[in-house]
This record gives sequence, structure tokens and C-alpha cells, in this order.
Amino acid sequence: MNGKPDMGKQDFPHRDTRSGGKGLLERASEMFDFGAALKGTNLPPLDIPAELIPPPPVVAAPVRSAAPADPSVFRAADWTARVTPVSRDALAEHGFVVPGAPITGLGEEFRIIKRELLADVRGGDLKDGKVVLIASAHPGEGKTFCAVNLALSLAAESGLEVLLVDADVAKREAAGLLGLQSDKGLLDVLADPALRVEDHVIRTDLSGLAVLPAGTGNAQDAEYFSSARMRDVLAALVAGRPERIVIMDSAPLLAASAASILAAYVDLALLIVRADRTSETALRDAAELLKACSRVQLLLNGVKFSASGRRFGSYYGREG
Repeated sequence: MNGKPDMGKQDFPHRDTRSGGKGLLERASEMFDFGAALKGTNLPPLDIPAELIPPPPVVAAPVRSAAPADPSVFRAADWTARVTPVSRDALAEHGFVVPGAPITGLGEEFRIIKRELLADVRGGDLKDGKVVLIASAHPGEGKTFCAVNLALSLAAESGLEVLLVDADVAKREAAGLLGLQSDKGLLDVLADPALRVEDHVIRTDLSGLAVLPAGTGNAQDAEYFSSARMRDVLAALVAGRPERIVIMDSAPLLAASAASILAAYVDLALLIVRADRTSETALRDAAELLKACSRVQLLLNGVKFSASGRRFGSYYGREG
């Protein structure tokens, strides 16, 4: 011994000579793969009660922002003119439906017509507004009367914008019947491409109703109506506006050519038939002139007797 401990012959507590000289850690390493355990694999399964297992985290779906409006899609402009009141006295004087007045039989009749018309024009493409032509065979069959009343009735609908267009340039009376005055209108816009049609639309104090007067009369109305400018003007009124309905009062079909020309631009033509005046021959001739329009409906006006006994006015205590 030179004073240094002899480590070669010393027995350590963890050494077991009965196991071939292998210690506890060495034998445990042979029984369990600690290397794999340290890497996260080969672990014995854990028996954990289901109620103690936390639910998987909920990952929120990414929020999709609304698609921006396509700037290439044209949308008709809003009406921007000052509001002009409609004369209720003028409406009552001419026998029209008066908004806010007691309901009459006439008002109920136009409610029925309105419902059928809406069902018809809303049955197609709802991307743009719809244009309805009001026509008759001859003067005096109630064409303008029906156009104004239908526009008034439609304007009472929530969510609709109704534009009454006076395209009967020989008479030019639709705006005046409502007590409205204007210097320029449809013909001026057609004659001058620098004019914007929306600048000449009269807004009224009746919610949902606006009026485009006929404008300055001239002898070239048929040529203006058949021009590409007319198509552009209508697009400027209804494009991208499914909530808009244009009611266009036209000249009588057998008295002027304007209505037959306009029939090519509209979605629906409403042919007014006076029960006690329009002959079958005149009706057939007028309908033939509307062949450019794919959908033509007849409206019987001036009926004195209803086989069903329908009398709305008597129910409300007032005759229409």
C-alpha cells in the first residue's frame, strides 16, 4: 500500500455480483428502453378516466371579409333632386287613388293588379330593375289613368322604388296630373347626351315614388326612342337596381309609333282595354304592334258589372 486507496477491489452498494456483476441501473436498462422513453416513444399506456381528459382546443375558422363591390358593374344612380310634394287635391280631382285617404274600391282593384304585376316581373332575373310599358289601342281608353294609379299603388310597397315615366310626348300630362312641374325630361335627355337622366327625375314626398316628365316636345320622338341612346337611358335608370320598377306611359298604339318602338326595351307590356270602347279588331291590331315584347298582359278598364259581385267600395263604405 502506498497510501492510495485500492479502488479495483472495492464493492459498491449498487453492484450485484449474483447478476453477473451488473448493477440495478444496467439491469433496468435491459428491461426498459429508457433511450426511447427519453425521445417520447415506447411509453407504457396511461389509463386516464375519460372525464379527466380535456376536450381538444376549438380552432376558430378564419373570418372572411365581405367581397368588395365590383367597380366594373354599373349601378344606376340615386335620385338627388329636391323633394317636390304631390298635390293630393289634384289626385282627388282627377279621380286617382289618394295616398293617406280612406281606402276605396278603386284602390283595392289596383292592389290586385299590383300583386299580379309584381308576381310577373319578379319571376325573372332580379339583377336589374324592371320596365313596364302601359299602352292602349286608342286615346281615351284609360291608359294614363291606369299608369298613374298603378305607380301610386306600387309606391306604397315597402322596399320598392317606383319611377313613373311620361313617354306620351304628344300629351305630356302625367306629371301635371300629380301637380308637378318641370322644364326638362326624357326627350331632352335623349336629344342631348351631355344631360344625365337622373338629374331630371323629380323626387316626390310620397315614399318610393319619383317621376320623369316627357320634356320638351319635338317631331323626332320616334327616332329618339329607337336610338341606342334610349337603351342607355333605361340602363341608367334600372341597372343594378332590382328594387326599381319603371312604369312608362306611352302614346296609343294605333295613333303613334312610339309605343311599338318602346316595346322592344321593356320587360312587360300592359295593354289597357276599355270594356265599352275597344273593339276586338283594334285590340288585335294593338297586340300585334307589341310583338317586340315577349310578355304582354291585358287590363280591362271601365267595367260596369262584375259577375262575381265584387264591390270593394261598398265594403269600405265608399264607392271608388
